[in-house]
Amino acid sequence: MIQDKNVQSPIHSGFNAQSTSWDVIKGIDLTGKTVIITGGYAGIGLETTKTLVSAGAQVIVPARDIEKARKNLSGVQNIEFELLDLMDPQSIDAFAEKFIASGKKLDLLINNAGIMWVPLRRDSRGIESQLATNYLGQFHLTARLWPALKKANGARVISVSSYGHQMAPFNFEDPNFEHREYQTLLGYGQSKTACNLFAVELDARGKAFNVRAYSVHPGSVYGTDLGREEPIDLFKQIGTHDEDGNIKPEVEARLKTIPQGAATTVWCATSPLLHDIGGVYCENCDIAEIDHGQIEHRFDDPATIRGVQSYSLDKQNAEHLWKLSEEMVGIPFNIG
Repeated sequence: MIQDKNVQSPIHSGFNAQSTSWDVIKGIDLTGKTVIITGGYAGIGLETTKTLVSAGAQVIVPARDIEKARKNLSGVQNIEFELLDLMDPQSIDAFAEKFIASGKKLDLLINNAGIMWVPLRRDSRGIESQLATNYLGQFHLTARLWPALKKANGARVISVSSYGHQMAPFNFEDPNFEHREYQTLLGYGQSKTACNLFAVELDARGKAFNVRAYSVHPGSVYGTDLGREEPIDLFKQIGTHDEDGNIKPEVEARLKTIPQGAATTVWCATSPLLHDIGGVYCENCDIAEIDHGQIEHRFDDPATIRGVQSYSLDKQNAEHLWKLSEEMVGIPFNIG
């Protein structure tokens, strides 16, 4: 059973694929709001941080490399930096414990950090690195920060997902590639499917406490370092780059800018249109259309890279993943 199709459908927000985070934030006042943004010091995360600060928010940026974070956010006010490594459970616990001890409420948790195109790597528990970073670390972090989210009485949790969820459903039998050949895009795809399912189940459990959850596809964005480990031959194969390894001008012209890539995250975090809606997958500053096969996808035309697969909205899958996630991270996520 998928998420209610009447919920997972566009609501004509007034914004579109060309809208920027700065367009979306106009008229929004975040004074007195506390925000945590993982990966909030690079790419679309950096733009998200700057945008929310501009609206008055106090933003905490957890980072593995605090010096890099300080450098990238130099001159930006109302920022705090804390050490956090999403591949390290003890680091997650230490970060969350410090925040909970502060007594602050948490109005927005933006699970933005992510990796892609990486070779097979595992964390100290043997968990595949894309699953650990893109999903399980964020599940763990959200669980530990839950008391502060409830305290906000109106919090939102945004998980930055991807069209990449269409590459793979979640493999419940072998999520860590212990019994099947590792393929990096299958690992990436299932980690992003997990983000979507997490939003479905977190919203279902959390809305009684006025916490809503969303997953986001930023779009195909030019200028981030997400694909830094991708072999150039793969770019050539999908038609985005020429034989010399340069991005084709006609493809570059269709890609989103970083401010456009950050827009849907900011929209999900702040839009009053979502006050009574949650558990949905969003793109282009609106709720996405379910892909039943009616959308023709062409990687040389980023505008066609859209839509959400119903398996990543399935409520039974979402419940199953929640229980499995608790087992894999070794902690209960107590909502009540």
